[in-house]
Amino acid sequence: DDFDELLVSNNDVVLKSIAEDLRNRLPIDAMSNSEHQAVQKIHQHPLPMIHVDAFLYDDDFVDSLCEEGKMSRSYCTECGSYKTASLEFISHSFSLMELKFLYQHVLPDLTGKVVVDVGSRLGAVLFAGYLYGSASQLYGVEMNADFCQLQEMMITKYQFIDRIKVVHADICTQASLLQKADVVVMNNVFEYFLDRQEQARAWEFIAGNVRKRGSLLVTVPSLKESLSKLQTDIQISQWVEEVQLNYDVYMEKDVDREALEQIHLYKIL
Repeated sequence: DDFDELLVSNNDVVLKSIAEDLRNRLPIDAMSNSEHQAVQKIHQHPLPMIHVDAFLYDDDFVDSLCEEGKMSRSYCTECGSYKTASLEFISHSFSLMELKFLYQHVLPDLTGKVVVDVGSRLGAVLFAGYLYGSASQLYGVEMNADFCQLQEMMITKYQFIDRIKVVHADICTQASLLQKADVVVMNNVFEYFLDRQEQARAWEFIAGNVRKRGSLLVTVPSLKESLSKLQTDIQISQWVEEVQLNYDVYMEKDVDREALEQIHLYKIL
């Protein structure tokens, strides 16, 4: 038990080291210059919203940035007054806590299995899968060349090359990869990066190719929420069955239960 605990805490240290390496190579919002549509959508949100990558910046780190004046948790509703409101944060990456929840409590033993992360971005799901899971292969599919390059740098530096592969591609070109996947992870994948017609097309492609019976699909937010605003022919109840998760596995008082409750697990029928 002591050895297992030491191993787990060492894996935490490695992930935090990767996050630090990535922070040093990215602007504070962790958005690439080529992500015009995502930036535009964040700015068009009815309430002020900023992108804070949860893998790179945990709550304590955000607090320290706020103290330094580099970030704020609130905005002025009436410039010059004391009327302030909380900013809404959006992240396209899982936090360390969410990654541990995913691999230690949501997913079963992945020995010999293939995991595909759709829109792998900075690689957090891949790196955590390598450290906390036993999947034989972890694939990240990412359209952004800059992010692919960053992932490759980390894979090489931390010697993950034997089990992680990054594919620079649109997921809609990766039918065979989706068809062989045992686990597919999709965290805030399409909404900020594609218009609604493109989102519908991408979801139709996912639903048509993630068909291996008994394989698992992890989504943030729920499928119902993602598909409710789109026109598709996807019949969720005929495609998947939702697996109920225990969100109370962490007893620490500072756990962000709301974030955990955004994670949904489905079994392919």
